[in-house]
Amino acid sequence: MYVQNEPDRLRHWDRRMDLPLLLASPVFLACYAVRVLNQSPDPIWRDLALSLALLIWAVFALDFGVRLVLSGQGLRFVRSHWLDTVVLVLPLLRPLRIVNTYVAVQRRRDRPRLSLYGRVMAYAGLTSGLLSFAAALAVYQQERGAPGATIRTFGDAVWWACSAITTVGYGDVTPVTPLGRLFAVFLMACGVALLGAVTGSFSSWLVQVFDREDKEGATGS
Repeated sequence: MYVQNEPDRLRHWDRRMDLPLLLASPVFLACYAVRVLNQSPDPIWRDLALSLALLIWAVFALDFGVRLVLSGQGLRFVRSHWLDTVVLVLPLLRPLRIVNTYVAVQRRRDRPRLSLYGRVMAYAGLTSGLLSFAAALAVYQQERGAPGATIRTFGDAVWWACSAITTVGYGDVTPVTPLGRLFAVFLMACGVALLGAVTGSFSSWLVQVFDREDKEGATGS
């Protein structure tokens, strides 16, 4: 499908949708948290949270469809925008769209506020926090009430998520359901990747600092 001036129209659409999508992502996670944590006999809040979450999902689906058309790339757009594709298929990961939107906002600045190493560590930290909270909610939803479950409260789920994403893995609380273990594998894989990114970035920053100090010392002498 051909759309006139695809790049310009796509950039204009992205600029208009950045802020709404940035605000919609944490709201979606909050709605999911209400669905999981609200144990009141009255289902009105859970129903409202579900309706709002579905509405937000529809907004993301609309945004994805519009950008797919405006890009004129067809299936190549799906491959080049893999994060948007993943969060569209797996709504629980939708808050990660915050990271993608923040990156787009930073690209508009002539000089980003943070250095390259600072941005890597900031993105990794933000992603870790969002993934841990989302995984804790998902695992708690699957594990509570399961036979032989050790994750009985949301606090247990948060403790498990923190130990899993940091690759510590104490083993005092572990998922026992198939979906819970699937979430655990995904979170541990993300933890290894994020830890590697932060460690590598911090090591590169240290090497850069020491190299600059050595050069300054050589110049001064």
